[in-house]
Amino acid sequence: MSRIIHIAHRGAAPELATTVVGDPGPGQVRLRMHAAALNFADLLMIEGRYQDTPPFPFVAGIEGAGIVEAAGPGVTLAPGTRVAVNAPGTLADQGLFAADRCVPIPDRMSFAQAAGFQIAYGTSHLALTGPGGLAAGQRVVVLGAAGGVGLTAVEIASVLGATVVAVVRGADKAPPALAAGAAAVIDSAAEPDLRAALRAQGPADIVYDAVGDAAGEAAFGALRTGGRHLLIGFAAGKPPALPLNHALVKNIAIHGFYWGGYRQLDPAALRDSLSALFGLFDAGRLNPTVGAVLPLDRAAEGYALLRDRRAVGKVVITMQD
Repeated sequence: MSRIIHIAHRGAAPELATTVVGDPGPGQVRLRMHAAALNFADLLMIEGRYQDTPPFPFVAGIEGAGIVEAAGPGVTLAPGTRVAVNAPGTLADQGLFAADRCVPIPDRMSFAQAAGFQIAYGTSHLALTGPGGLAAGQRVVVLGAAGGVGLTAVEIASVLGATVVAVVRGADKAPPALAAGAAAVIDSAAEPDLRAALRAQGPADIVYDAVGDAAGEAAFGALRTGGRHLLIGFAAGKPPALPLNHALVKNIAIHGFYWGGYRQLDPAALRDSLSALFGLFDAGRLNPTVGAVLPLDRAAEGYALLRDRRAVGKVVITMQD
């Protein structure tokens, strides 16, 4: 029997349950999961508002890391291989997954680090280097800079030579952003005029917006002519009301970015981005921040941390001792 986190119906609380996991079929592997990471998408799935919400009921989780226990026909991943997986159903002791959704991880990468690596780092790297057109020496504003995704944007932009202005909510979240490479940190909770504070740092080339709402609108106002506003997510609860007339006059590009969609839109770009990221990690240039670490039977607490925006870095759920 495998322990799982079960979402019974729309709006249901995450519950611990058990299920039987069978043998892998063609193109599948059975993984012994060691860790899984929570994402904002997990909250949206409970409400049925995520674009890829599985039919209810479902096993929660969309990314994690573990060891291949068994491989089905046509699979080249050997049992014993340590992998990261990006697929539904990762909040479980065991699971069956498509082999092409699994990526071998470096020996020096822990399961906790690997569990939250693909989506957060993948989103930031591909968004910044793709539609963001990031170049060394540019100024990047990161909203939600202490969150699981925002912190990776700070780190990656800094590693790639940008000057990063990190926007956090609460003074206690400034140190992690600075440690990740931010040149300056603005506490939006203590700043009465966020747009003015951002403009004081100098015109921004890129806004990495994982928050939306008023913060997104303020950051948009700090973009230079020809800047890029990357819409990553809406942790504040609703999208920003961006003035399209200003976008027109200032030749500002507004680009929505959904990392998972690149599996169909441009799978080669996604593979190349992940390869570059694992290379940066292996070279010691990336240091994933693991925030709260909780056992599987306390997964509901992890959801609460994410919902209340109290997490710094990734919330990781562990399955094995």
